[in-house]
Amino acid sequence: MSTVVKPAATRSFHRREQLSGRQIASRSVLYAVLVVIAIIYIFPFLIDIATSFKTEPDAASDPLGLIPATFTTAAYQKLFLNSDFPIWFKNSAIVTIVVTLGRVFFNSLAGYALARLHFRGRNLMFAGLIAVMSVPSVVLLIPKFLVINQIGIYDSYAGMIIPLLTDAAGIFIMKNFFESIPVSVEEQARIDGAGTFRVFWSVVLPMARPALVTIIILSFQGSWNELSHFIVSTQSPGLTTLTRASPRSPPVSSARVRSIRSSSRPPRS
Repeated sequence: MSTVVKPAATRSFHRREQLSGRQIASRSVLYAVLVVIAIIYIFPFLIDIATSFKTEPDAASDPLGLIPATFTTAAYQKLFLNSDFPIWFKNSAIVTIVVTLGRVFFNSLAGYALARLHFRGRNLMFAGLIAVMSVPSVVLLIPKFLVINQIGIYDSYAGMIIPLLTDAAGIFIMKNFFESIPVSVEEQARIDGAGTFRVFWSVVLPMARPALVTIIILSFQGSWNELSHFIVSTQSPGLTTLTRASPRSPPVSSARVRSIRSSSRPPRS
């Protein structure tokens, strides 16, 4: 009498099939909890979207309602037709993109120099970097305005972008990440004749993708939400960003923007 021996694959399949009920229950509970958390986080955004289609009395009487009592697009008509929203969005997009790309490049260069290059005053420079991180940004507003005005880039894209191209926190993050990469990784490239920048660009930088993603996220969010720097670096309505914008102000024509720029620029000291 022969006995039938089930293959290991068949036994494991039946074992998984026996445990499938418990797994389905646990996964269902997990997904339910995740859905509840997602709804809690998304609910304020849904309220904002619903409120944008309400009238002002409706929004005041039922601020948490998701269904407008009176559906209206007056807020969007005022935003797009009776304000300078396209100009505000363009300025914010230009500054955010340029600042994000600049911080990724310059923070990486500075971090690699502090982590790998041996030069006089490196420790002192790193100590200064830590000191800058401990200073509140509001303390630097007046010196920043004086420097921007002195070098002649006040009320321009250069004044909005150049002071934001590097930040101490980003350099600190890149330095620590580069120090975690073994030096032996770079030795082979140097043996093949690669210079310092070639080693940085072709060998080390591709390995720093997690740190680069962190810098991109922080730089994009920080430059998009920046307000205090734009207050001290510009005053022209044509350079207003979304954070400084006021929907209640009337649209500004291009001729008026040019006249304001030419007449209100402060004299160089």
